[in-house]
Amino acid sequence: MERGRFGDVVVGAAGDVAGSVVDPKAGLGRLRSVVTARGLVTLTAGALLGYFAARSIRRS
Repeated sequence: MERGRFGDVVVGAAGDVAGSVVDPKAGLGRLRSVVTARGLVTLTAGALLGYFAARSIRRS
Protein backbone atom coordinates (compact mmCIF):
# COMPACT_ATOMS: atom_id res chain seq x y z
CA MET A 1 0.00 0.00 0.00
CA GLU A 2 1.30 3.42 -0.86
CA ARG A 3 2.13 5.71 2.00
CA GLY A 4 -0.24 8.48 0.85
CA ARG A 5 -3.07 6.02 0.41
CA PHE A 6 -2.61 4.73 3.99
CA GLY A 7 -3.46 8.19 5.36
CA ASP A 8 -6.65 8.23 3.29
CA VAL A 9 -7.64 4.84 4.64
CA VAL A 10 -7.03 5.93 8.25
CA VAL A 11 -9.05 9.11 7.82
CA GLY A 12 -11.85 7.17 6.14
CA ALA A 13 -11.92 4.63 8.95
CA ALA A 14 -12.04 7.39 11.57
CA GLY A 15 -14.95 8.97 9.71
CA ASP A 16 -16.77 5.65 9.59
CA VAL A 17 -16.32 5.18 13.34
CA ALA A 18 -17.63 8.69 14.02
CA GLY A 19 -20.60 8.05 11.73
CA SER A 20 -21.31 4.78 13.51
CA VAL A 21 -21.58 6.62 16.82
CA VAL A 22 -24.16 8.99 15.34
CA ASP A 23 -26.10 6.32 13.40
CA PRO A 24 -25.30 2.81 14.70
CA LYS A 25 -27.68 1.02 12.31
CA ALA A 26 -26.01 2.47 9.21
CA GLY A 27 -22.56 1.87 10.71
CA LEU A 28 -23.28 -1.83 11.30
CA GLY A 29 -24.59 -2.18 7.76
CA ARG A 30 -21.42 -0.61 6.38
CA LEU A 31 -19.29 -2.87 8.56
CA ARG A 32 -21.12 -5.99 7.38
CA SER A 33 -20.54 -5.04 3.75
CA VAL A 34 -16.80 -4.61 4.30
CA VAL A 35 -16.02 -7.62 6.49
CA THR A 36 -15.38 -10.86 4.61
CA ALA A 37 -15.04 -14.38 5.98
CA ARG A 38 -11.32 -14.37 5.19
CA GLY A 39 -10.82 -11.07 6.99
CA LEU A 40 -12.72 -12.31 10.03
CA VAL A 41 -10.65 -15.49 10.21
CA THR A 42 -7.43 -13.48 9.84
CA LEU A 43 -8.48 -11.06 12.58
CA THR A 44 -9.44 -13.89 14.92
CA ALA A 45 -6.18 -15.76 14.29
CA GLY A 46 -4.17 -12.59 14.91
CA ALA A 47 -6.01 -11.90 18.14
CA LEU A 48 -5.41 -15.44 19.39
CA LEU A 49 -1.72 -15.33 18.48
CA GLY A 50 -1.36 -11.99 20.25
CA TYR A 51 -3.12 -13.34 23.32
CA PHE A 52 -0.91 -16.40 23.56
CA ALA A 53 2.26 -14.38 22.91
CA ALA A 54 1.37 -11.88 25.65
CA ARG A 55 0.46 -14.70 28.01
CA SER A 56 3.79 -16.47 27.48
CA ILE A 57 5.75 -13.23 27.96
CA ARG A 58 3.86 -12.45 31.16
CA ARG A 59 4.62 -15.87 32.65
CA SER A 60 8.35 -15.51 31.98
